[in-house]
Amino acid sequence: MRYHPPHFDFEICGVKRQLPFVKIKDNMALASFCIVSDTELVQAVAPKLAEKLPEVDILLTAEAKGIILTYEMSRLLGKEFVVARKTKKPYMQNVLEAVVYSITTQKKQTLYLDGCDVEKIKGKRVAIIDDVIATGESLNALEKLAEEAGAKVVARAAVLAELDSVYREDIIFLKEHYVFTPNEDGTFTPIECETKKRLREAAEAENN
Repeated sequence: MRYHPPHFDFEICGVKRQLPFVKIKDNMALASFCIVSDTELVQAVAPKLAEKLPEVDILLTAEAKGIILTYEMSRLLGKEFVVARKTKKPYMQNVLEAVVYSITTQKKQTLYLDGCDVEKIKGKRVAIIDDVIATGESLNALEKLAEEAGAKVVARAAVLAELDSVYREDIIFLKEHYVFTPNEDGTFTPIECETKKRLREAAEAENN
């Protein structure tokens, strides 16, 4: 299956969007999903994702596109939320930190959790919230921060899951999203992740 530019037709929870293809390296491109400032989309997906969560005390997200989603979910659930920052501010004290490699920015970043937020989540049941889970690197960094703060991670949730994350049983998500290979003719082909490839080959072997 190939998709032709200039956009990828996308729909979730009744909301339709045309997502631009963005090439992030020679052999990889994304259909860019951005919920920042998209009030209609956030209001559509937040209730659906919130109702899938188990009993939690507080929400945790990174200083990225997931903030707007996490705020709306916290409002609906009547729970507080905490943000791991991408830069260490002068006012932050007793900071915890974790390194993450982002598939979107294609570089390493460090997430910082302020000491006051550490106290907020200590001993609490935490749900980690993101807009998209792809490689799971950001998720791992947030989980590391939560565990070092003495919290218990009881849920990992996102609007979309990509690649092998689609097949993880410990992730809550609303829809699968594709990562693409850019072709020389200007089209884009969805990448088949390792888990999907193994499942397909096993099914083919069984049928043969």
